[in-house]
Amino acid sequence: MVVNMPNEAPMAVRSLLLQLQDAIQNMSPIAIPQLLWPFLWMGIGGLALWFMAFRENNQPIRYRIPSPKVPEKVEILQSPNIKVPGSSAIQCYSPATGQFLGLVNPATPNAIDRAIEQAHAAQVEWAKTSFRARRHVLRSILQHVLDNQEEICRVACLDSGKTLVDAQLGEILVTAEKLEWTIKHGEKALRPSRRPTNLLMAYKRNTVRYEPLGVVAALVSWNYPFHNLIGPIISAIFAGNGIVVKGSEQTAWSSIYFANIARGALVAHGYSPALVQTVVCWPQTASHLTSHPGINHITFIGSKPVCHKVASSAAKALIPVVAELGGKDASIILSSVSKRDLPRVVETLLRGSFQASGQNCIGIERIIVAPSIYEKLIAILEPRVRALRLGPDADVGAMISPDSFSRLEQLIQEAVRSGARLLVGGKRYTHPDHPAGHYFSPTLLVDVTPDMAIAKEECFAPIMTLMRAPSDSVPDILTIANAPDYGLGSSVFGSESDPRLQMIVDGLKVGMVAVNDFAAMYAVQLPFGGVGGSGYGRFAGEEGLRGLCNTKSVCEDRFGWLGVRTAIPRPLQYPVPEQPRSWRFAKGVVEVGYGTTLKRKVGGVLGILKNS
Repeated sequence: MVVNMPNEAPMAVRSLLLQLQDAIQNMSPIAIPQLLWPFLWMGIGGLALWFMAFRENNQPIRYRIPSPKVPEKVEILQSPNIKVPGSSAIQCYSPATGQFLGLVNPATPNAIDRAIEQAHAAQVEWAKTSFRARRHVLRSILQHVLDNQEEICRVACLDSGKTLVDAQLGEILVTAEKLEWTIKHGEKALRPSRRPTNLLMAYKRNTVRYEPLGVVAALVSWNYPFHNLIGPIISAIFAGNGIVVKGSEQTAWSSIYFANIARGALVAHGYSPALVQTVVCWPQTASHLTSHPGINHITFIGSKPVCHKVASSAAKALIPVVAELGGKDASIILSSVSKRDLPRVVETLLRGSFQASGQNCIGIERIIVAPSIYEKLIAILEPRVRALRLGPDADVGAMISPDSFSRLEQLIQEAVRSGARLLVGGKRYTHPDHPAGHYFSPTLLVDVTPDMAIAKEECFAPIMTLMRAPSDSVPDILTIANAPDYGLGSSVFGSESDPRLQMIVDGLKVGMVAVNDFAAMYAVQLPFGGVGGSGYGRFAGEEGLRGLCNTKSVCEDRFGWLGVRTAIPRPLQYPVPEQPRSWRFAKGVVEVGYGTTLKRKVGGVLGILKNS
């Protein structure tokens, strides 16, 4: 007997199986009865298939996609702006230097219609794929991201103004984590789950299924041009959906390249790249997407004023929306922070405040400090903030545009007039090497109080504000922390033995809390989102994946094959014979099912019998 060995089986497996075949054939028929031969060959064949499946599931396919084009001649715009007078095109440029990158034609309503139609056609076939096939595509995307980290970072930096280190942490690390988490845990989150039954319905089997919605949309912000765009794609396609992503017009130059990373993986695995669509358009056209009947779910990442428009538009077609709207995240420093841990806390505060030039939805916007260590913390932070350098290759990169500079300067000046101390920065910065770049000086503002506007409004800038807590008491700290109309994330630092630590975690009115850390929630793919002015719904984690599905409840008969099914008893059949008698019968059913004592259940049985 000869085993037909697949040519693609690994050489080591082929060799092992052939040796087993030779050994078995040389044995005496007495030693191995003929009855066992079929099972033996099934076992060997199963072993070969297992090794092949293992090999397939762990071997990503490498692929290439073209890099975004940069004009050969370097042109520095004198007054860089995404709008060009007399043209509808989107002007793309580097916020760090003012370098012209190109022009992008915005999508029209007809182009959005075509994108949705193409995604729908591809999704019909994609929905039939297995989780194993989807994992394989995600593994290839992960491999591509790891192989092309530097180019992805450089493209993100060029289009958004951030530094390479900020891009590595905010674009690559979190994307790799999202891919890995989805590969390892995505199927478990979306696998049909059994649900309990009750006494009256004990003959039923209950299941909840998570099925694809169809075509979903994501409207994402510019602060993380790669991760914000690829993140919704990862979740959408793993859940079996097609997706249309509207990238920000501020980072239109890189959005097509980043979307092609997902499309390239689909093509490499033999699937239609039309499953993933990307559009860039002006705000007045975006409503065509957000109210489109072909869209079944919207993920929105942006500001509260824009979300009002998105939610209002989506309501026309009753499209569900997940809204992540930024925050005014507080970082609380308790007096129980040890001297040994304080330097680590300082480094975390600096990273949390100045990462991506402060343009981080879960960036630290307020630092609330216990009175006993307040001045000490200021003394440590002031020289560190003063030493920060600005520039594309320095510590703090550019901001996306200068549009907020006047507002930021006014907020700081108003705070100083009200008693705050400006120790570092506080105004826009003209870079000597890149005068067309959009830079704001790293700022340290202390003695900020809850009544100041800068303590209430999201800055989204490289501004570190310190607030002295009135006392070490939990109520005093929480009153300040929970004051603004935001509730995205927060962090609290203190000794694990300090009972106030968990009391503050319990009392914070936010969607996410990091204990003795900053933004760690997203690095482990916990559900991401907030409450109040920070939005509603969640993406990431199990909740995020399930939110992109139709949650279908299925109730079936356990013993239908025996004829055990729901039957309507005679007293409850139409026409109802006699209302009082039938009511007593129905009451008996309720007592049997839900009576809290044996006496009530027995009474229910008697009521059923008497009124049958």
